Amino acid sequence: MLTVGQKFPEFKKKAVVSIEKGKEFQDISSDDYKNEGKWLVMFWYPKDFTFVCPTEIAEFNKNYEEFRDRDAHLVAASTDSEFVHLAWRKHHDDLSALKFPMLADTSKSLAEELGILEKEEKIAYRATFIVDPHGIIRFVSVNDLSVGRNVKEVLRVLDALQTDELCPCNWQKGQETLKV
Repeated sequence: MLTVGQKFPEFKKKAVVSIEKGKEFQDISSDDYKNEGKWLVMFWYPKDFTFVCPTEIAEFNKNYEEFRDRDAHLVAASTDSEFVHLAWRKHHDDLSALKFPMLADTSKSLAEELGILEKEEKIAYRATFIVDPHGIIRFVSVNDLSVGRNVKEVLRVLDALQTDELCPCNWQKGQETLKV
């Protein structure tokens, strides 16, 4: 699995960006996030039309402005197709108004390069990558398929990384950092 300090892979994939007819799909790539001076938070989930996944996606959406305020792009990703993503968004009230793209890694090439494919079904684990503006992975978290992640913790870690200082255990934005 790729980890902290490594370069996030180059990618170009289809994504669902809207449920509005004629505006549903867009190609997104790693180039879209370069040279903006912004962070990338890409969170992977196993499958559309499941039970834990929509709770996470909806929670990221509820916190979208928090990520945006921190100059971070959010991207959801799975190995399902863009058509399955679209169908799910159209049929799930919590997903219809997402403010970030749902990347479709149907070839599983990006998930495989990241090292987050579950061996039996070849679906992505619940992995979260925080990538700095230079394309370097600064945080990775991977949960088993049955356990949802904590979006507030992802924000806390992003805040800590953006201080570029030493942050103690349980540090929260606005608290003192460690002085050496």
